[in-house]
This record gives sequence, C-alpha cells and structure tokens, in this order.
Amino acid sequence: MASVTYDGVWKKFGDVVAVQDLNLAIEDKEFLVLVGPSGCGKTTALRCLAGLEEITEGEVYIGDVLVNDIAPKDRDIAMVFQSYALYPHMTVFDNMAFGLKLRKTPKEVINQRVQEAAKTLGIENLLHRKPKELSGGQRQRVAVGRAIVREPKVFLFDEPLSNLDAKLRVQTRAELSKLHKRLETTFIYVTHDQTEAMTMATRIAVMNKGVLQQLDTPQVLYDHPANLFVAGFIGSPSMNFFDGVIEQREGGIYVNLGSFAVAVPEKDYEALKHLIGRPIIFGIRPEDIHNPTYAPPGIIAEPVNAEVDVIELMGNEIFLYLVNGEHNFIARVDPRTRMDIGDKVEVAFNMDNYHIFDPGLDEENPVAVF
Repeated sequence: MASVTYDGVWKKFGDVVAVQDLNLAIEDKEFLVLVGPSGCGKTTALRCLAGLEEITEGEVYIGDVLVNDIAPKDRDIAMVFQSYALYPHMTVFDNMAFGLKLRKTPKEVINQRVQEAAKTLGIENLLHRKPKELSGGQRQRVAVGRAIVREPKVFLFDEPLSNLDAKLRVQTRAELSKLHKRLETTFIYVTHDQTEAMTMATRIAVMNKGVLQQLDTPQVLYDHPANLFVAGFIGSPSMNFFDGVIEQREGGIYVNLGSFAVAVPEKDYEALKHLIGRPIIFGIRPEDIHNPTYAPPGIIAEPVNAEVDVIELMGNEIFLYLVNGEHNFIARVDPRTRMDIGDKVEVAFNMDNYHIFDPGLDEENPVAVF
C-alpha cells in the first residue's frame, strides 16, 4: 500500500503541453478519480505515474520512493486499460497468471492468488475459457483480476468501463467500489464520465487543458465548484449559466439577467455588495429549478416566467427545456408535473442554492465568488 505524489509535473509533446505543473498528493488506500474532457491530460498524468510516458519536468513519488528513473515493471503498480489487452490464445487462468509467471513466482503461489482473485470477482467458473468466449463485462473482470494477483501498491485504471453497456457500467461501478474496500489499496482511476467519478471516488481531481482545476470530495465539488469549468462539468444535466449584473434596487439586491431578474436573499447582501454594478455569471442547477406546485417547503423561491421548448420524460423526473428571452435553460422537475410544449409557465428558482462567478478575475474560466 502506498501514497502517490505528483510534485510540479510537466509533460510536453513538442510544443504541446499535456500536463502543466501538476501538484497532487494521493493518500494511501484512497480512491482518487482523475476526471475531465478528452484531451485534458488525465490519461497522460496516469501514464507518467506508470512510467509509460517520460516526465518533462517535476517528480513523481510512490510512497517515499522517487520513481522518475525506475522502469515501469519495477514500480509495483498494476494498470487496467480501456481495451482489456487479454491474450486471445490463453485461458482466463493463464491471462491472470501471466505476469506472475514472468516474475518466476512459484506455481503454488500463482494458483492461490489466481483462485482468490477469481473468487473475489465472481469468475471462478470462467478460468478455463478463452477471451472470445466471454462477455464484455467478464473480460473486464479478467483484466482487473490480472491486476489484483500482482498485489501491487497502486492500481491504475484508464477508462476501464467505457466499452461496457449502460447497465453493466452501473453494475461494475458498484463492484469496483466494493473491491476497493476489500483490498484496501490505493486506486487511481481515469474517466471522462463525471457520474463514474461522483459515485466511486474518495476525492476527485478535475482537469482541463492539462491544468488541475479543483481537488476535493464529490459533494464539495458539487456544492462549491471553484470555477465555471468545474461547475459546468460536475452535475448532469449541467448547471445553467446566465450573463448578468448585480444591481442595488429599492427593496434589495437583484441579479439582472436581461429578460428577467431574481432577488438575492437578504442573508447574502454582505457577501455580494462588493459586486454591485459589475458583470457576473449567475449559475443554478436544473434540480434547483422547480415546478412551484411541488417545490420543497421552506426554500427561498424566486418566480421566473418561461416557455416550454422541449420535454423529456425520465420516469422518476422530468427535464423541461425552457426559454426566457435570450436565455435557454433546463429544469429538473417533479414527475407529477403536467406541461406541454409551447406552454407559458412559471418556475421557481431556489435561491438557497445559486452560484456567482466573476469573469473579471479570469475571463476564460471565471472564478466562483459565491
């Protein structure tokens, strides 16, 4: 078992910066997820740790050991790839045992480890089969089992569920979470799927354009995103954003969003008064826009008029795509809601849960100020 530390790590491919000054401390036995869109640098960061990419600048530690110049096979890690990389001519047993055989591990130890890993993953009855005789989910378990038998200090997962269907992804997410608790080993997991990140991680590192944007627990990232990118990336459907201005009016402070305005709760006046007269970006999640009839009791609700553009019936909830002036936004409402496309409706913004971003601090990626 071991911690992992990235200390000022850069990775460049010619003039292209894939990872920029990454400083990240991953605790022993932690399940850390690196998440971000394609090309954000998350897989490159993982490959730098594995030794599959040479670091341009900086240091990587596994435990207290500097591994920059240590060969991948000697770093005591195991990696599970997106493509399962199983040998088609070998049985499941031989695929799982192959790495141990290369290390000249005694046969009885190999047999014991493979049997234990297979039992843990529920694939004991598949050990005699070849990969072509397995489903996608079974192949994925074999790939994980091959990593488990090595008993490494750190497990690395590079988008291992992306080839599975939706139902199997949900099932396998739960299996990996249980496996992490059972093995009590450090897991570092790369994905572009924020749902995977939110459901499995102890902490999430959000990356964009090679830069670490925020590192925290899933709930903190959801409730208190550091900037506009994190706010938009975490949560599904994505947070709604509106360009606006904070204004002092008779009766209080308002966020003027052009075609409509919402009143700021009195409890927030002190925190927002320094922004009066300045352009801001107002953010609110779809789940905080309610059908007033079914709004949770006790919230500070601001009425907003809109026209229904699209309706998505999800069974346990309804997504309303709404239009007000130049603004298009999504509400996630109670399934008892009865509305039709083209209806003029009133929705309630929950002003207990809104976000303000200041483009004046960083025009490209505005910083959260409330």
